[in-house]
Amino acid sequence: MTQKEKSTIVLFSGELDKAIAAFIIANGAAAYDHEVTIFFTFWGLNALRKDEPVAVKKGFLERMFGKMMPRGANKLGLSKMNFAGMGPQMIKHVIKKHNALSLPQLIVLAQEQGVKLVACTMTMDLLGLQKEELLDGIEYAGVAAYLGDASEGKVNLFI
Repeated sequence: MTQKEKSTIVLFSGELDKAIAAFIIANGAAAYDHEVTIFFTFWGLNALRKDEPVAVKKGFLERMFGKMMPRGANKLGLSKMNFAGMGPQMIKHVIKKHNALSLPQLIVLAQEQGVKLVACTMTMDLLGLQKEELLDGIEYAGVAAYLGDASEGKVNLFI
């Protein structure tokens, strides 16, 4: 039996267009039977946040980070042409018009295809994010785990 090709993506950006690109690539690689890992760190973790607030005990700084960061895939801004929030609405309209999958749908598809979604635990600690605030069905690990996956990968992307 041949071993599957491996692909890894570091999603560092918390911007809608970059997150969509990461998930399109991940889903495409999974469809080609690659073993895919997306490692979410810093602002990329916002794509994994639940849309609704979760009651967890936090310090002042962690609460402030939580209030300033977008809550979930539906709230991410664009890297260019954000236009005070109008840009993401325009992109979402175009996506719907062309019957393309939205970011939340791409995330679900990735999970269904077995894409490994890994939240960086060090960044979670730094930003005060807790497991209860993130989507179900994801994994938690540090950079060593990502490097283990990446060292075996033929494709390693940083978005």
